[in-house]
Amino acid sequence: MRTDVTFPSAGLKLAGHLYTPDDGAVGLRPAIVVSHPGSGVKEQAAGLYALRLAEQGFVTLAFDAAHQGESEGEPRGLEDPAHRVEDIKAAVSFLTTRDDVDADRVGALGICASGGYVLSAMASDHRIKAVGTVSAVDIARQFRDGADGAQDPAVFQGMLAAAAAARTAEAHGEGVQTFPLFPDTAEQARALGGRHAVEGCEYYCSDRAQHPRSAKSFTWSSVDRMAFFDAFRFVHLIAPRPLLMIVGREAVTSWMSVEAFQNARAPKELHWIDGASHVDLYDKEPHLGPAVEKLTDFFRAQLADTE
Repeated sequence: MRTDVTFPSAGLKLAGHLYTPDDGAVGLRPAIVVSHPGSGVKEQAAGLYALRLAEQGFVTLAFDAAHQGESEGEPRGLEDPAHRVEDIKAAVSFLTTRDDVDADRVGALGICASGGYVLSAMASDHRIKAVGTVSAVDIARQFRDGADGAQDPAVFQGMLAAAAAARTAEAHGEGVQTFPLFPDTAEQARALGGRHAVEGCEYYCSDRAQHPRSAKSFTWSSVDRMAFFDAFRFVHLIAPRPLLMIVGREAVTSWMSVEAFQNARAPKELHWIDGASHVDLYDKEPHLGPAVEKLTDFFRAQLADTE
């Protein structure tokens, strides 16, 4: 069963979808916060994973980040890494108030950019007992270094210059300055970012998964907020709580999950899905099913009732 809910995060009201199992079981249940990719909304990949995991007996919460989707926050389209981490902690707080949730058995799942955000959230929030990621990236690292890690440093310096100019323009009353996240055509996407960019456009800009509230642009002020963010900096603080990272074997972004995994301490597991790209793991079979199955086994074991 899906219920529309709201909860506070640093003074803003976030909108979420709460999924509860309908298996008739009684008693307190384990719960999982599910956080969406950059530019995504709760109705897309996060909601799909939340639904699938609720079918396996977990209470799950997919929500829109502040400044995005149905959640509050101005300007719209702001991607603020610090607030995104706070949003995950706020979602955990909300779950701990539920009469059907065992507050000592709460986990977190992050997809794409949120795969980085949940690592930061868990490193500093001991209420999160287990963390899983799917196609995890550090979005700041992706902007700085490119999806494949090979971007010319001059590209990001140019973006920082544009972000500075945008702040000046806004100070002069020219309104919020934004930049598009997706090119106009698949051909342009391929020229800019190869297969990864094409698949991102297909997911967010076609009937496959597009949603009217999914961000198609970010504010330029998002860029300088990302400049010094490092989602992996304190990943070693997650231990001894368990970490599972699920990665597509064909994902151009896989190097980021590998790096985070190498810097983490046991218990940890890096699980590869053969044949899957980064975006395939958002919703495509035959890759989605094995990812959900692995997450189910992981969270069942790590969020088990020990009483």
